[in-house]
Amino acid sequence: MLITEDRDDVAVLRIEHGRVGALDVELLNALTEAVTASDRALVITGSGSSFSAGVDLHRILDGGRPYTEELLAALSRTYRVVFDHPRPTVAAVNGHAIAGGCVLALACDLRLMSGGRIGLTELAVGVPFPTPALEIVRHALGSRAGRVLLGAETVDHERALALGMVDELTEPGELLPRAVALAAELASRSPESYRLAKVQLHLAANAAIEATADGDAAVLAGWTSDDTRLRIGAALAALARRQ
Repeated sequence: MLITEDRDDVAVLRIEHGRVGALDVELLNALTEAVTASDRALVITGSGSSFSAGVDLHRILDGGRPYTEELLAALSRTYRVVFDHPRPTVAAVNGHAIAGGCVLALACDLRLMSGGRIGLTELAVGVPFPTPALEIVRHALGSRAGRVLLGAETVDHERALALGMVDELTEPGELLPRAVALAAELASRSPESYRLAKVQLHLAANAAIEATADGDAAVLAGWTSDDTRLRIGAALAALARRQ
């Protein structure tokens, strides 16, 4: 599900969960635990052709409101611990990073990409953004957040670089070594100064997140509405036809 590999002073967290690294409660809890327990620089990456293709939509349909409520809470916890990890975090985007997978990459300090497509497709299936996800997107993309979020489409790695969704492109074989080297370089700086800089940079985003810390009933209602469930079902049927 989540493979941890030590590379000197850097911990590599590799998502190996099904064919596309779909985010479910179990994987999210494993990510949260691994990040929280680490006091080192982190590289987060995926396996095969995907970094993470987003949340497991089948589980949402099967689990109904109780599972969806648990999933949203787990998503928010994971995004926040990655976003606020005091040490450097680098996303090594090895392939498709879609919807929640894209948000996970955007929660890292820096993003490298070697291929695949990346994008925030939540609105294409009718699910609203939890506040932590939206504020992380706003922080990472600045003035381009609205364009990327409202467009609800995926782009290739070159377009992602132009939009500021990733910071650097690499060849597939160079991706992980470059990400580890970059994380180690950032980790060589004063840990306390790095931590404080992140606190200062994240101040506005975290203030907005804390303002809705008691939950967002409208977001949950959107994820569990009949219309959203129909859209999710249609999206899964369309995907099955293409496979």
